[in-house]
Amino acid sequence: MKIAIVIPDGAADEPQDSLNDMTPLQAARTPEMDRVARDGVLGRSSNVPDRFLPGSDVATLSLFGYDPERYYTGRAPLEVVAMGIALGPDDWAVRCNLMTILDGKMTDFTAGHISSEEGAELIAALTANLHTDGHTVEFHPGVSYRNAMIYRGRPGAPAPFDASTKTTPPHDVPDQNAADHLPRGTGSDLLRRLMEAGASVIQEHPVNHARISGGKKPANAIWLWGQGKAPQVPTFTELHGLKGAIISAVDLVRGTGMLAGWTRIDVPGATGYLDTDYAAKGRYAIEALRDHDLVCVHVEAPDEASHEGRADAKVEALERMDQDIVGPLRAALESYGEYRLLISPDHSTLLRTKAHDRAPVPWALCGTGLSGSGKPYDEISAMEANGPFLPQGWRLMGDHVLKR
Repeated sequence: MKIAIVIPDGAADEPQDSLNDMTPLQAARTPEMDRVARDGVLGRSSNVPDRFLPGSDVATLSLFGYDPERYYTGRAPLEVVAMGIALGPDDWAVRCNLMTILDGKMTDFTAGHISSEEGAELIAALTANLHTDGHTVEFHPGVSYRNAMIYRGRPGAPAPFDASTKTTPPHDVPDQNAADHLPRGTGSDLLRRLMEAGASVIQEHPVNHARISGGKKPANAIWLWGQGKAPQVPTFTELHGLKGAIISAVDLVRGTGMLAGWTRIDVPGATGYLDTDYAAKGRYAIEALRDHDLVCVHVEAPDEASHEGRADAKVEALERMDQDIVGPLRAALESYGEYRLLISPDHSTLLRTKAHDRAPVPWALCGTGLSGSGKPYDEISAMEANGPFLPQGWRLMGDHVLKR
């Protein structure tokens, strides 16, 4: 059996006045996603247990069939897998956003979607000039604003962080006072000092002078969050005997796939933003099916549109996914005979708040042996369909996607 998973990141939402009181999924022209729902099972799942913040880290683990209560250790450790950074037993990974803080406000957690090349220059400046108070700290460039800090611990030394260490995802507090969301708990003094010193290093960097001159937002701050140690996760092959592949422009998602033992496939033109090459992702996914049992295609664009409060852009991203990914991928799957195709967001991202939300998400699953719901793919239809509701979203993989 061939299996494909398509993740429209953050697609689930609320009805919008600007969309005639429809959700983006309702407003978007998505005949292919609607066909998946009508021909197959339409359900809902909660991918984020109550004790976790709603985010792609926990939710993606759930979608891939891993219980976050058992396997989740933090966001950053998942990302650094994709960055090729090894963590020892005493090491900690920490997410390092390059971002814009103006008048004390969390103005832009992406620093105007700074380019990876500009970001790498600023990360190099941190490595060369940031005083770390005797701690062994490394900074590593990632994609755009998404970078990493590694704390190298010493065997037998006290851990720098623990369960009391609380940090805030900056995308969850847009336009709020930065001072209200600084790290707290064990190790928070260190994180705050590094954030303050890091801002001093990068604020006057030539990259930022050039950005300001060009009318762009400066990367005038670093934000440290999502800390954790290396997780211990069995591979998907060990659990299910299947060979998988992951297609994503986001280190967090491809790192989670790689942790599951899936093949990382990088697609030229995949940006992790609204301008990503949807059609190329579809083509690469179809090619991956030839020598993989399962392929997962993740698209960040709907989530980014919500963070920017742009309903029109969210609708457009969903329509592009439908046309360039879901339709061609289903046609390819059908040529193999027995197959399953799952469409599911990881979590909700609300245009109203520009932040993630823990509301259950709608999912649609079609393929061999599945009966039809007769309803289109959207949040309201999923509630009306009387299909499966999974309070433990990680059970979707084993109980439905892989069940014959």
